[in-house]
Amino acid sequence: MTKMTVNVNGVDFTASLESNSAATALVEMMEGGPVAVSLSDYAGFEKVGPLGSELPTQDAPITTEPGDVVLYQGNQIVIFYGTNSWSYTPLAHVIDLTGWEDALGTGDVAVTLSLESLEG
Repeated sequence: MTKMTVNVNGVDFTASLESNSAATALVEMMEGGPVAVSLSDYAGFEKVGPLGSELPTQDAPITTEPGDVVLYQGNQIVIFYGTNSWSYTPLAHVIDLTGWEDALGTGDVAVTLSLESLEG
């Protein structure tokens, strides 16, 4: 299982990546270096922002959970601290949510996505 680090305002969280073409394309982006995105709060349950690149979509109606990282409209990263039902392409899910809501806070956040180091 491929994992990535989701760094939110300087706090690292580990996420397991989905097995789909969008997650594979995201891994290819991260192989070139960390992917930085600026996310804004939306609707009191998610943070959303431009990825700066298009990824392949496989949107399907889902109900998200806190810790889900999804692709919206092919070029937006959305991370959830609440739930929502909509059509998204799942990318990853944060494994341990300890401190997740605190790290996300109430305003804009700087998020860096990177491949989890294989070294211990």
